[in-house]
Amino acid sequence: MKRIKLFVIYFFFSAKIFSQNTLQKIEPVSFSQVNVTDKFWRPKIDKVATKTLSACIYQTEIATPRIRNFEKVARKKGEPHEGIFYDDSDVFKALEAMAYSLKTHPSAEMEKKCDEWIDKIAAAQQPDGYLNTWYTLKGLQDRYTDMSMHEDYNAGHMIEAAVAYFNATGKRKFLDVCIKWADQFDNLFGPGKRDWVTGHEELELALVKLYKATKNEKYLKLSDWLLSERGKKLAKGYTWTEWKDTAYAQDVLPVKEQKEITGHAVRAMYLYTGAADVAAQTGDNGYLKAMRNVWEDVVYRNMYITGGIGSAGSNEGFTQDYDLPNEQAYCETCASVGMVFWNQRMNSLTGNSEYIDVLERSLYNGALDGLSLSGDRFFYGNPLASRGQNQRREWFGTACCPANIARLVASLGDYIYAKTDNSIYMNLFVGSNTTIPLANGNVDVKMETNYPWEGNIKINIDPVKKSPKESLWTKFKLYLRIPGWVQGQTSTNDLYDFSDFKATVVSLKVNGKDQAVKMENGYLIIDREWKKGDVVDYNLPMQANKIFARSELKQDNNRIAIQRGPIVYCVEGSDNNNKAWNIIIPDNTKFETIDYKVLDEPVKAITAEVPVVTVSEDGTSLKTEKKKIIAIPYYTWANRGKNEMQVWLPTKITDIKLNY
Repeated sequence: MKRIKLFVIYFFFSAKIFSQNTLQKIEPVSFSQVNVTDKFWRPKIDKVATKTLSACIYQTEIATPRIRNFEKVARKKGEPHEGIFYDDSDVFKALEAMAYSLKTHPSAEMEKKCDEWIDKIAAAQQPDGYLNTWYTLKGLQDRYTDMSMHEDYNAGHMIEAAVAYFNATGKRKFLDVCIKWADQFDNLFGPGKRDWVTGHEELELALVKLYKATKNEKYLKLSDWLLSERGKKLAKGYTWTEWKDTAYAQDVLPVKEQKEITGHAVRAMYLYTGAADVAAQTGDNGYLKAMRNVWEDVVYRNMYITGGIGSAGSNEGFTQDYDLPNEQAYCETCASVGMVFWNQRMNSLTGNSEYIDVLERSLYNGALDGLSLSGDRFFYGNPLASRGQNQRREWFGTACCPANIARLVASLGDYIYAKTDNSIYMNLFVGSNTTIPLANGNVDVKMETNYPWEGNIKINIDPVKKSPKESLWTKFKLYLRIPGWVQGQTSTNDLYDFSDFKATVVSLKVNGKDQAVKMENGYLIIDREWKKGDVVDYNLPMQANKIFARSELKQDNNRIAIQRGPIVYCVEGSDNNNKAWNIIIPDNTKFETIDYKVLDEPVKAITAEVPVVTVSEDGTSLKTEKKKIIAIPYYTWANRGKNEMQVWLPTKITDIKLNY
C-alpha cells in the first residue's frame, strides 16, 4: 500500500503556504446540485428543515412583529413600526433558509409560506423601488440620511433571499422586487452621484449574487464602487452612534490598503466576503493581497481554537491582538458563519487548502455550536468556558443568529466540492453525491464516509458518456484536501500547536492499487484518465491530540485543549459529576476514544484517567484523586441544561480555578 509520510506533506505545504497571491478561478459546486446523505450532516439538515425553520417562522410572523411591519406598510393607515430598525433582515434570512430547504426537502406547504411572505414584502415596496419598513412607517423623508441604520444591510439580505428563492423555484416575483430596489439605489449612489459607506456591510456580496443571477454588470460595478467608498473619511453620515472610531465598520482605510482586522466581526466577514466575490469576477488582485494580510491578522492573532472570532461583547468584535478570553468570549454565531463564507471565497481565489482548514474549524465548532441538538434552541455568543450561567434560548431581540445558522446548514452542499474546467476539488468530507460538469463532460461523484468520527473516505468516480461513440475515458485532476490537523498543523502560524503529535500516514488507493500523486497547496492531486466504476479509497488517520496556545494568550497559559480530527472538545459537568473546573490534564495523559451519546446525538467522546481536585467533607482542605473524565465535542455542550464547561484545561494544580 502506498503511504504518504506526513513529514513530506508538511514540508511541501509549508513551502507553498505564502505563495498564493495570484488569482485563480475555482467554482464551488452549488448545494442545489449536491445530495447530502451524510450520517453526521443529513440529520442536521433534516432538523433545520423541520424544527429550526418552524421556530423561525413562528417567531417571525406570530411571536414578534417582523411580518406585521410589512403588512402595516401595505395597509397605509399610519400605523407605528414595532421592533428594531434591522428586523426586516431576519425575515429575509429566514426566507433564504426556507429557499435552500425547498431544494433539500421539497414541500408545497413551505413554498406556499414563502409565497405568502413574498407577497407581503412586495406589497410594502414603494413605487420608486424603495423597501424598508422602518423608514416607510416612520417617515420616508429620513431615508438614506444615516449610513448606520441598516437600510442597505436589510436590502442585501433581501437580495440573497430572492436569488436563493429564484434558484430554488424559478419564480421571479421576489427577484424582480430586488431588481427594482437595486435600480433605485443605483440611481442615487455611485460615481458622480451621492457617496455612501455601508454601516453594516452585506450589500456588497449580495449585489454580486444579483449580478450572477441577472448578468447585469451594473450590479457588479455598484458592489465594487461600494467597496471603494471605504476609508474616504465619509463618517459624517454615521449618526446612529458616536463614530469617533470608524474602525468599528472597517472604514479607516480603503479596502485594498487594509492589513489589520478591526471592529465588528460580522460586518468584517461580510465585507471581505464581498471583496472576494468582486475579485473573483473582476480579476482585481488588489483585493486578494489586502484580504491575505487581514486574514493572517485574524487567523494568526485573533481566532479562537473553535474558529470563533470577535472576543468582545462591547463591540461584538475585535480588540487587540491575542485578547482571547474564554469565559467572557463573545464569538457570535453569525461571525463564525461569516468565517465559513469568507474562507470559501479565499480558497476559490487561490486554490489553497488552508482556507478550507479554517472553514472546517469554524463550521464544525464555532458555528455549529450556535444550533442546539434539538434544532430549536440557539446561542448568540459561544463562550469557551462557563460556570453554569449559560443556556440556549428560543429566540433573541436581535435575532440574526438563528436564521443565519439555519441558512448555513441548509446550504451545506455549497462547501463540499469545487471545480475548474478540468479539475474536481474535494474540500469537505461529507457523504454525498453530485454530477460535476467539466470541459470533457459530466462526472458523477459519490462520497461515502463516517467523517468526522472516522477518516475512511470512499469516492466513486463515474464519467458520463454522452453517446456510444464517446471515449470510455475522461482525463481530469482530482484534488483531495489534506487537512492541517492530519499534519499536526492548525493553520494558525503557531497561535495554536499540537503538543504531542505523533507522525502518521495518509493512505490512498485507486481501484485497490497504488496511485502516483502530486502534492500542492495542501491537496493530493491525482491526474489521470478516469473511467466509469473507478473507486478512490482515502484514509485520514484520527487521533486525539493536546493543543497548546502561544504564550501571548495569557488565559491559556499552562492549559491544553483537546482536538480529534476537525472536532474541538470540551469538558462539561453533565458527564463529570457536575464539575468541569476541577480537572487537571498532566503532560503524560493518555486519551481513549469511545462511542458516546449526548442526548440522542451519537459522537466520539474522549476519556482519560486524570487528577481531579475536590473539597474535603469538612470544607477545610483540597484533595486530589484520579478519576476517569469524559470530554465531548464542543458543539454539543449546553444541551442538557445549565452546566459548567471548559475547553482549555489546566495542566497543573496551581492553575485550577475551582467553581465552588
